[in-house]
Amino acid sequence: MTAAAGESAAGRDAAAGAPESTGAESTGAEGVHDRLTALAARLAEAGERPAPPCADPVNEPMIRNWTQALGDPDPAWHEGGLAPPAMIQVWSMPGLGTAKGGSAADEVLRLLDESGYRGVVATNCEQTYDRYLRHGERLRSTLRFDGIAGPKRTAMGEGYFVTWYQTWYDERDERVAEMLFRVLKFRPRERPGGAGKPGGGGKGAGGKGAGGAYPLRPAVGPDTAFFWDGVKDGELRIQRCADCGALRHPPGPVCPECHSLSREHVVASGRGEVHSYVVHHHPPVPGRTPPYVVAVVELEEGVRIVGNVNGVPPDEVKIGMPVEVAFERMDDELVLPQWVPAGAARQGGDEAAERKAGQGSGHGSGHGAAGEEPVLEIPLTPTFVIATALATRDFTPVHHDTALARAQGTKDIFVNILTTMGLVQRTALATVPGAELERVEVRLGAPAYAGDTLRLFAERAGNGTVRVRGTVSLGDHVTATVRLRRGGGHGGGHGTEAAR
Repeated sequence: MTAAAGESAAGRDAAAGAPESTGAESTGAEGVHDRLTALAARLAEAGERPAPPCADPVNEPMIRNWTQALGDPDPAWHEGGLAPPAMIQVWSMPGLGTAKGGSAADEVLRLLDESGYRGVVATNCEQTYDRYLRHGERLRSTLRFDGIAGPKRTAMGEGYFVTWYQTWYDERDERVAEMLFRVLKFRPRERPGGAGKPGGGGKGAGGKGAGGAYPLRPAVGPDTAFFWDGVKDGELRIQRCADCGALRHPPGPVCPECHSLSREHVVASGRGEVHSYVVHHHPPVPGRTPPYVVAVVELEEGVRIVGNVNGVPPDEVKIGMPVEVAFERMDDELVLPQWVPAGAARQGGDEAAERKAGQGSGHGSGHGAAGEEPVLEIPLTPTFVIATALATRDFTPVHHDTALARAQGTKDIFVNILTTMGLVQRTALATVPGAELERVEVRLGAPAYAGDTLRLFAERAGNGTVRVRGTVSLGDHVTATVRLRRGGGHGGGHGTEAAR
């Protein structure tokens, strides 16, 4: 479902008369959906509207804070008197303690909050820069609401994708930049049997026992420690014979093919299909609430592994159904590999760009192609994650408060999209020195959690285009297409000839 300006005149007229949501109306799923549809149609019909004012002019202290946090050494941002183009959204961020609700997007996000969709992750950002900004300029912006898509089942939980456009103007009312921005507002999944505690897997995934610990624990020994270490790092590791190369699971001390005792492991793609399954109803199992699905999943690599299938009603699970791994934190110590429908985190059809929410792309290793060297390699320390969030004026708790991040269904704090945009900028400009950014299209994938390492790779595609890919241990964190132009070494952003 997409509510946008293309709806019928009758639908628009009805939506235009709909009262603004206060959260007091129907609380059922259909009631929420109808209210969202009406509100989205009314806001889309309203067109471009002023956004809350930009509090500060383009200024060197904020630029210095941003460049230091992101490690951007480009002298153009200080000696040249220019602002990094990827900072454009920073100038209009509301800041800590500033009341939200002044824009069309805020109205929709507030209604989703009131309806239980309290989790939020950014998924897509596309920015076009008409020119580079200079220190001292004052900006204003407008916002045009585009639409909503949902409800969608994603790896984060059921949610709605919300899309809007923002445009920035200078003091002469000339456009300087435009952005498409999309977020997923989701209802954090509850652990069945866990008294409604958020952060768990799908139906039947389980819950904590007394004292907060998940009651079922795997037996970890010398033969299996590598597997569980991988799960903690977001990798699905499969044992391989170091002599004949045969894969095997469950792990064991001896190769069943050649009887060798030498062993190693590979990182699986995390994709497979349901080979067989049962729906468990009885007897009761500690930490789990029936009915739930236990499946044998055959991986692309040919081995089979047992796990729960979450994020889909038991009666919709079928033999041959494509699935992908989802790593679920059960308590402070235990992470389990579970399974969700393949593409469950993607939007479908023409409603919005496809994108995985909370899951990796399947590359798994967090590295580029064989022999490919990263342009940037960044250890994602908690300090880096928090410092960059603050430097981009993003005070959303999932980027600096571990407890609140876990309460929203993620395993830890993670890098925000404004930081990712800045790192894509760094990567592209390092790949084509002297060029300027004209347009950046970013799609997010696996979260870049604190404690991981982000590696950014670049490929010059010709016609002034650079493709950037950033990987973490869960897979691709970001894929981006960057269009460049010649700018005389950041000469004010007025160049027109494409960088080659």
